[in-house]
Amino acid sequence: MSENTTEVLVGGVVLAAALGFAIFAGQAAGLSGSGADYDLNASFRSIEGIGVGTDVRLAGVKVGTVSEVSLNAETFRADVELSMQNGIEIPDDSAAVIASEGLLGGNFVEIVPGGSPYALAAGDELLDTQGSVSLISLLLKFVSGGDDG
Repeated sequence: MSENTTEVLVGGVVLAAALGFAIFAGQAAGLSGSGADYDLNASFRSIEGIGVGTDVRLAGVKVGTVSEVSLNAETFRADVELSMQNGIEIPDDSAAVIASEGLLGGNFVEIVPGGSPYALAAGDELLDTQGSVSLISLLLKFVSGGDDG
C-alpha cells in the first residue's frame, strides 16, 4: 500500500511542476488572457522582418505585440494592427519605427513618443511611420559605390 501512496505523491508533484511550468511559459510568451489591451493601427512602406507576435517596445520595454498584418490593395502599403497594454498612453504625435536588435537580431516595432498632451485612443492610427531598411540592399549600395544620382 505504501508503494501506491508514494507513486501517487510523486505523480502529483510531477503534475504540479508541469502545470507551473505551463503557466510560467504562457506568461513569458505574453499569452495572458486578460483582454486588457487596446488596438492601434499603422501603415508602413515595408515591414520586412515583422510578423504577428512581434514585440512593440517603448524605451526598450515591451508594451504590446503586432496582432495583425495585411496588405492594403489601394495604397500598396502594409497595414499593421498593434495590440497595446492598457495603461500605456501613447501621445497622438508619436511615431512607429521598425527597428533592429542588431546585425543578427530580429526586428521589432519601436514607438517613439511625441510631445502632445493628447493620447491615442483605441482604434486610432499612428500616422508617422518608418518602415524597415533591408540590410542586404544597404550592403549592395555600399559595395557598388552607393551614388545613384
